Amino acid sequence: MKNKESKITRRTALAAGVLLARPALAQEGWPNRPIRVVVPYPPGGGSDTVARLIYPRVSARLGQSIVIENRGGATGSIGEAAVARSDPDGYTLMHDAAAITVNPSLLRGLTFDVLRDFQPVTQAVTFPNLLLASPSVPVRTVAEVIAMAKASPRGLDWASSGPGSNQHLALVLFARAAGITVNHVPYRGGGPAVQDVIAGQIPFVFGSASGTTIHARSGAVRAIAHTGTGRLAALPDVPAVAETLADFEALDWQGVFVRRGTPEPIVERLADEIGAVLREPEIAERLTSLGAPPSPMRPAQFEAIVRADLEKWGRVVREAEIRLEG
Repeated sequence: MKNKESKITRRTALAAGVLLARPALAQEGWPNRPIRVVVPYPPGGGSDTVARLIYPRVSARLGQSIVIENRGGATGSIGEAAVARSDPDGYTLMHDAAAITVNPSLLRGLTFDVLRDFQPVTQAVTFPNLLLASPSVPVRTVAEVIAMAKASPRGLDWASSGPGSNQHLALVLFARAAGITVNHVPYRGGGPAVQDVIAGQIPFVFGSASGTTIHARSGAVRAIAHTGTGRLAALPDVPAVAETLADFEALDWQGVFVRRGTPEPIVERLADEIGAVLREPEIAERLTSLGAPPSPMRPAQFEAIVRADLEKWGRVVREAEIRLEG
């Protein structure tokens, strides 16, 4: 009996040793095959634009090819669900936006939990929204927008990139802070919404600075204010909404996630390499010119932001009674 127990003990110990070694073996030589970056939005949007700017440089630093895969739909939740099912081995990354902190409150039937299933790696960029008006609308300041709304018996028609989007939530916060009535007109994406404002089909929209700064610079739309603080390097003449409505802020961001359980050395290496790319002068200048300056940080810092935004936007969604079916 004693010998039998001894054999079992040795066999169990050997098996445990193999299991313990697997994460170490997975890390050794990482990456030794192509990496996939899931962008949970369609091609051509703000997240896709930033991703295609930075990941070729990350690929060069890692010495491994990186493939970007767009998996849009349901405000990002389709791509997010796919990443939640991936292996925690560092070969599937997700380049997402702040919408990931809105979806749990907005959508029913999600198959994943943001904090349980995703490990934040680093924030990539942070940017405000722009309060944009059609050039034919005779307002140039936030105060004039508010006055126009209060003088309109039915309120102002206002586009957004979709129900529950960061731009929609910025509008909800703005209407409350200003004490005005707005008629929300949701679009399937920020691009079509802005195009209709350019064409004069609808007077106002909050547009992501990362995708609309170019239109504001060209004069296709009038940038009245932004939802951050201070002045923007890309649009220095555009004031913050907070200069009229004290403490107003509605920021958007993009960041990188992996599957929770990915070995810590891989997470830290990714944060290092992506952060280094974001600090490259050429990349930083390009992102800043797009209205989305780089904001690299450590995983713990980014996780704190994700947790805070889950609480903040969840409260806004609940109070405004916004709900979609997942």
